[in-house]
Amino acid sequence: MNKWFVTAPLLAVPLLAPAWEFRGEVALEGRYFTQDSPYPQADYDTNSSAYLKPEILHEWNDRDDLFTFIPYARVDENDSQRTHWDIRELSWIHVGNGWESRVGIRKVFWGVTEGRHLVDIINQTDQVDQVDGEEKLGQPMINLSLVRDWGIVDLFVLPGFRERTYAGEEGRPRTPLPVSDDAVYESSQEEGRVDFAIRYQQYFDNGIEFALSHFSGTSRDPLLIPQNLTMAELQTLLATGQLPAGSDPEFTPVYNVIDQTGLELQYLQNGWLWKLEAISRSGQGDRFYALDGGFEYTQVGLFGSAADLGWIVEYIWEDREDSLASPMASDVLLGTRFTFNDVASTEILAGVIYDTDNEEKAFSLESSRRFGNNLKATLEARFYTDAQDPRSPSALYRDILRNVNTNPGLGPISRSDFVQAELVYYF
Repeated sequence: MNKWFVTAPLLAVPLLAPAWEFRGEVALEGRYFTQDSPYPQADYDTNSSAYLKPEILHEWNDRDDLFTFIPYARVDENDSQRTHWDIRELSWIHVGNGWESRVGIRKVFWGVTEGRHLVDIINQTDQVDQVDGEEKLGQPMINLSLVRDWGIVDLFVLPGFRERTYAGEEGRPRTPLPVSDDAVYESSQEEGRVDFAIRYQQYFDNGIEFALSHFSGTSRDPLLIPQNLTMAELQTLLATGQLPAGSDPEFTPVYNVIDQTGLELQYLQNGWLWKLEAISRSGQGDRFYALDGGFEYTQVGLFGSAADLGWIVEYIWEDREDSLASPMASDVLLGTRFTFNDVASTEILAGVIYDTDNEEKAFSLESSRRFGNNLKATLEARFYTDAQDPRSPSALYRDILRNVNTNPGLGPISRSDFVQAELVYYF
């Protein structure tokens, strides 16, 4: 899982120097699943988990240099794959005159929309950690940022590829088949291939923010290909329609070499925030295009109070062939963001993503509130309606034999509705 490297001399810092800062967070998480699992290995209704994320920071040279170290570890009650660790950041940043260098393991976020972060491609997704795909693995990189009056240019050299994490057989939610640890790479250099990226961004006085990026390298989004059956398994499937007892096929993750060009636009005027992300990608089948665009309108000082209420509308689309397409290939996002602007930083974000093709719906709720200076409580919920039932391994292979390559949509997670509570302590 942790197949990355970094050149140690580049991260050398004076360990005995003053002005070191230590902080971090530790959290307890509980989930309640409202439906029975379709997978016997994950037959439970509740799950508990905990994580630890300390941070070590050091500034020197009049704050022109910064060292950051952020390890991360999670322990899960049921899913051995979710019990994992990672180095989120281990980096040295140096600020020069009109330029900045960032060397080591880091996390970089690109994007402006809520529904789908199409352009966010530098870091690999830590899918097993959170189902929304927001958590990322640390990525080794050398990043040079040039700051000019006409914009900011970021150049990235990305050595050492990170494979996506997935829930195990005991995990919820999970894929219909467990995902193998033996990935297949298009590049002969496999995880040792060096990737490259460039991004230009500019902010204009009229409220427009613009960014254009290009990435060339191993895709962070693998294709999941069912493994071949043995002759005995195939004969049993053909004779009975079911895989034999004890059969344990897996998905093989296939990582292609891709080129992706991305566009980000954002325009703020009189409480209206217009957003657009669009990409063009080649390397995984035919070239395809995708976009996520819409707006967020904020009512400031709702009913004369300190609270703000935001309304979010986005349309998510892509023209990829159906068997390879995302579940969000023609979807509408409707959401609301309620910010209390109180001492406790209370926030509520709720929304639904509606599939215009097959009428699937994904409802989500995220809320948080601080208690004093060190505690924060969060409550999340995710519900999936009008989706197909998850396909069993036997049904999956029967479809393959019939050459049926339809998009499963939200089917694999359609019986994984859950409510999650989390308590975070900051130190």
